Formats: sequence, C-alpha cells, structure tokens
Amino acid sequence: MAAPTDPPRAALGLATAIAIVAGNMIGSGLFLLPASLAPYGPAALLGWGASALGGLALAFVFADLGRRLPCSGGPYAFARAAFGDGAGFAIAWSYWVSIWCANAAIAVAFAGYLGSLFAPAATATGAPLAALGALWACTLANALGVRSAGLVQLVTTVLKLLPLLVLVLLAAPELPHAPWQPFNRSGESLWSVALGTTALTLWAFLGVESATVVAQDVEHPRRNLPRATLIGSAIAIVVTVLACSVVGAIVPADVLATSSAPFADAASRLWGAKAGVLFAATAAVACFGALNGWVLLQGQLPLAAARDGVLPAWFARVDERGTPLQGLLAGSALASMLVLANYQENLVGLFTFSILLSTAACLLPYVVCSAAALRGADRMTANGTRSSRVVARLVAAFALVFSIAALIGTGAKALLWGLVLVAAGWPIHWHLRRTSRVNQAATPR
Repeated sequence: MAAPTDPPRAALGLATAIAIVAGNMIGSGLFLLPASLAPYGPAALLGWGASALGGLALAFVFADLGRRLPCSGGPYAFARAAFGDGAGFAIAWSYWVSIWCANAAIAVAFAGYLGSLFAPAATATGAPLAALGALWACTLANALGVRSAGLVQLVTTVLKLLPLLVLVLLAAPELPHAPWQPFNRSGESLWSVALGTTALTLWAFLGVESATVVAQDVEHPRRNLPRATLIGSAIAIVVTVLACSVVGAIVPADVLATSSAPFADAASRLWGAKAGVLFAATAAVACFGALNGWVLLQGQLPLAAARDGVLPAWFARVDERGTPLQGLLAGSALASMLVLANYQENLVGLFTFSILLSTAACLLPYVVCSAAALRGADRMTANGTRSSRVVARLVAAFALVFSIAALIGTGAKALLWGLVLVAAGWPIHWHLRRTSRVNQAATPR
C-alpha cells in the first residue's frame, strides 16, 4: 500500500497533536487509579514500572508505524497494511469497542469528581446524569468539527498539566512524613500483583497511538506524527507516575480504596479543604478533556475503516464539516448504555471493571501492531540504517511481549467480555465479504 502524501491543509498542528496524545492519556486513569490500586499498597509500583516501560515501547512502535504509513486509522490502518482486511476488521472493531468502553469509564470518573464539588452530582440520580451530560457535551463539541475538538483538547490539556506539576513539586517535601504501610497489602504473590497492577496502570497509558488515528488532519504527518506520539507519551507517563505515587503515599490505603476523588483528598490533607476543591476541579477538567479526545477517535476510527470497505459504508458518511456523525453517535449511545447498565455498582467498582474491559479490547490492537512493526512487511518498510532497524525490531519485540502479558493480566472476566464484544462484530465482517463477492460476481467483465 502506498503511503499518502501530506494533505495541503490540515486542522491540527504539532502542539494540538501532542495535546491529543497527552490529553487522552492524562485523564480518569491518573485521577481515579490511586483508589483502584490502594488494595495492593506500594507493591503497585511494580505495575507502574512495567506499564511505563511498556508504554514507552508502544509509543516508539506507533511513532515508527506513523512515520512509515501516515494515514488515518492508526492501529486499524497498520494491521490492515501488514496482515490484510481480516486483521484490519478485527482491529478496527476491537479498537472501536475499547474506545466507547473507555468513554464510559472516563465519564464515570468525571461524575465522581464533579460530585465532590457539587453534592447533587453525587446522588444516585445525579451521578449517572453528570456522566451522560459530559459524554454528550463532548459529542457535541466533536460534531462541530475536528478543529473545534482539537482546540478543546489543547486548552484542557494545559489546564490539567499545570496543577499536577504544582502538586508533585510542593508535595515532595511532605513524603517523608507520609503514613507507612506494608509493601504488599494484597496477600497475593508479587508476580500476581505485578500482572494485576500492570493491567490497571496500563489504562493510564492507553492513547499513545491517538495522533495516528487522526493522521489525515495533522499537518505534515510524516514528520509530526512521530514527534507528537513520543513527546505526548513522555509527558503523560512522567506526570502520571509521579502524581499517582504522591497521592498513594499521602492518603491512607483504607481511605484511598473507597475514595471517589483521590487527588482532592490528597490536596485536602496537605493544604486544607480549598486546595481539595481546586484539585477536584482540575480532575474534572482532566476527565472532560480526555473524554473529548477519545470521542474524537470514536468517530475517526470507523470513518477510516469504512472508507476502505472494512466497516459498513454507513460509518463513512460525513456532514458539510467533514464530521463522521454516525460513528460519534453510535459510540456515545453504546457508552451511555454501559454507564447505565452498571451504575448499580459503586463508582470505583464500575470504573475498575470498565477500564479492564477497555484495556482488554485495546491490547489486541497493541499486540497486532507490535507484530506488524516486528514483521516489517515489505509494503511498510521505510528507508533506514541497519542499526536503526535492529533497534526498532527489539523495541517492537518488547512491546509485543509486554502487550501479551498485560492482556493476560486483565483477568478472565474482562477477557471473556472483551471476547464477546469483539466476536459480536464478526457477522458484520462476514456480511461485508459476502456482499463484496456478490457485487464482484455481478460486475460485467
């Protein structure tokens, strides 16, 4: 497949592309993960370390693939170019499922932090309404076009990065006085803890591929996609690990495990209630920004696949702004159903299940894309020195092993649900293949 040339006019510059990557990664994962990881204690650092290394490896993989094949679709486009339409469909469907599952989790996280600011949003009725309100507000912002969504992403990314950096710098002197706790509170083996916490912490690093999904809207994609992927991923990984480690050290584990706003609790303990309100607002902005970025991908991914005939043509329809409304609306409707169907669980339980389900569905594209980079198919080969190709293959091999291990670590429940959701798409693939064969047979030769 020939790589397309850079589009003459694009809606997203390098700064906005970096914000899409960093903004998609810095969201609910950072602000609610301390609660999900509290039962493990400091042993969760094993998962953070593994996820950080794996996230960086995956960032290099997608930067390399984006440079080789700078066309929209990201994981789907890379899988299809390397392994054909069948693999392309499986990855397009799996990745799309992971996106709207992620959006359900992010919307829930937004509701949790909004509830710590406004009591009505914390009620049994107000919480799901707040989650759904954020989801559909982001859907509206994206319906106005890619440029509008990119502006929201850039602003919200800056607004959430600054307070997080302040928290890390100002809280560092307080760490020696933090409450001590056993290294491994779970009672499980360290190997089991490492696998389980890696599956959870990897959620915070999903999104390294975000810029490649909207490649056709990025200025000079062959140059800017690798830059945006690597710079955005590095920013998100460093800030996330430091900030979550600070919160985990400051807030007692028994309090943290049931907290719906861990960062607000940490700030309140350090500097009082007003600081807690400030960081609750920061977390809400962060969740909203991440939700906006993932909703953007929710429409763009099926659009790219539908234009290639891999998903139904219905997804390829766009309005006068070039907005794929069908993909946006369908994904948001499914995310809304997931939110409503599971809101009988407590917020942390719903968040944890949603992220494991989304992570399981997203890891399959990571496995296949790592394999594509490792395979180095002729049609995806770019010029380079022998040493650079060796390094690229070693990094891809590590990313592949890491993705497989993390997939196993998501657990039987998430794997089963992920399998059911992915399998549900195959009748669509079979129908499209059958229709294509019938049309070919009917075409006069």
